[in-house]
Amino acid sequence: MRDHHPHHHRDHGDSRDGFEKRHGRERGGRGPRVFAPGDLKLLLLALIAEQPCHGYDLIRQIETMFDGAYSPSPGVIYPTLTFLEESEMITGDAEGGKKRYAVTDAGRQSLGEQAVALDGVRMRIDVSKRSLRGHDRPPEIHEAVHNLRHALQMHHGRWSPEEILRVRDLLNDTAKAIVDGPAVQSAPEKAE
Repeated sequence: MRDHHPHHHRDHGDSRDGFEKRHGRERGGRGPRVFAPGDLKLLLLALIAEQPCHGYDLIRQIETMFDGAYSPSPGVIYPTLTFLEESEMITGDAEGGKKRYAVTDAGRQSLGEQAVALDGVRMRIDVSKRSLRGHDRPPEIHEAVHNLRHALQMHHGRWSPEEILRVRDLLNDTAKAIVDGPAVQSAPEKAE
């Protein structure tokens, strides 16, 4: 008897957040790691030192650094902010129910001591951005690749020999169709 798992279809308007929330507990969540251990703490500390802000603002700033190719989930950002706050590197003042974070003197001192490490983080962001996004990959294609990665992760390792061949053929056929381009496909869209 074959294992049948329900297919999870998402409305395209739901974007990547639906997948992140559903699979945030899985290691890697979005595929390859974007930050090395400690990088996110250091980056958040540096961003807060530049200008006090809310957690949501930090998520958007990081997304901008990656040209939209990566957006950290709140489930990654807020625990890191809590750690920095408990370590007395930042303070969080609640205004209107939202915490606004500011760097402490200890946080500034830590940043000064880790200037070389911060340069390394920014360099790794540039490298990650290029590998995540591609040089000219449109956001719609990025989103489709993101969805493919999550579809593979949702499989949970139950790979029968038949399923391996089925998925391999789907992926190889798709790759070939992309390489072959629209000339192979029937595309009456050439009207000018």
